[in-house]
Amino acid sequence: MELFTLLEYLHILGAMVLFGTGLGIAFFMFMADRTGDVALIAGTARIVVMADFLFTATAIVLQPLTGLGMAHIAHFHLWESWIALSLGLYLLVGLLWLPTVWLHIRIRNIAEEAVAAGTPLPQRYRNFMRICFWCCWPAFIGILAILYFMVTQPEYW
Repeated sequence: MELFTLLEYLHILGAMVLFGTGLGIAFFMFMADRTGDVALIAGTARIVVMADFLFTATAIVLQPLTGLGMAHIAHFHLWESWIALSLGLYLLVGLLWLPTVWLHIRIRNIAEEAVAAGTPLPQRYRNFMRICFWCCWPAFIGILAILYFMVTQPEYW
C-alpha cells in the first residue's frame, strides 16, 4: 500500500470516528437526560467521558497528521482556500470540543455525586447540559463543512 493511500484511509477513518463518536455521544447523553434517571445519566456520562478520550481525542490527533502528510505528498499548499478553510474550521471545532470535554467531566461528576447522595440533579447540571448543547451544534456543522470540502475537491482524489 502506498503511503498516500494509507494516509488517506486513516484520514477518512478519523473523520468517520470524529463524526460518529460525536453524534453517538450527543445522542446517548440526550436520551439518558430525557429519562431523568440520575443513575442512568451518571453511567452514560462515564461512558461518554471515556469515549471522548479513547476515540475523539485519538481522531483529533490523527486528522491533522494524516491531512498534512497527504498535502505534503500531493504538493498541496496549506493556503489553498479549501485547505485553509478546513484547517480554520478544524481549529474552531477543537476550540468547541475542549470545553465540551470539561463539561462532560463535570456532568459525570455531578451525576455521580447525586447518585451517591440519593438526590436529584442540581440546576448546575442543567446549565452544563445547555452549554454543552450549544457547543456541539457549531462543532457538528463545522465537521460537516470540512467533510464537504474534503469530498468536493476533485484534485484531492
